[in-house]
Amino acid sequence: MFHFDLILPSIPYIISGVGITLQYTLVSVCCGLILGSILALFKISSSRILRGIANGYTSIFRGTPLLLQLGIIYFALPNVLGVTLPPFLAGILTFSLNSGAYISEILRAGIGSVDAGQKEACLSLNIPRHKAMKDIILPQAIRNTLPSLVNEVIDLLKESALISIIGETDLLRRANIVAAEKYLYLEPLLIAGACYYIMVLGLASLAKLLEKRLKVT
Repeated sequence: MFHFDLILPSIPYIISGVGITLQYTLVSVCCGLILGSILALFKISSSRILRGIANGYTSIFRGTPLLLQLGIIYFALPNVLGVTLPPFLAGILTFSLNSGAYISEILRAGIGSVDAGQKEACLSLNIPRHKAMKDIILPQAIRNTLPSLVNEVIDLLKESALISIIGETDLLRRANIVAAEKYLYLEPLLIAGACYYIMVLGLASLAKLLEKRLKVT
């Protein structure tokens, strides 16, 4: 038996956490995309040092839990460096660093999927390597890896629920607050779950539209 009537006044409070969840997701994805692009370029660089840095970075952030990374940045760094980070900054920093590691691998594979003939054509036309990469190769790599990039955004959207452990009142945190106040756990969590599901469906739909448009162009 459901008791949604008992939490009806609190439903707007829960749903308002969607804005915070999306804010974390979108900012972290943008920062992660920039970082991931740089790391991907490092990985295909002729410099062993740059390749080593990028591969070591990716290995660390892919090989440790995101919750551990968040704990180190928010709880441990103040003890080591004496610098206290606000929850929002700590969350964005953690998610961006983590996302950058995964995006770098996606883009590295995407760059490798671009026809080698185009790279050779750029060389024959004396197009500077950095310009060819920025204007020709990287845009195609992003298009080729769009489904994987969307999956990374969706994963980050769901993983953003971890910010509730550092006190941020995101969607899940608000649902838990209402649950504790009303002594009803199923209904608030179902509302939060429905919101996450709708956001994921929205992202997937936007990705399909973008993919169709890119195929047309």
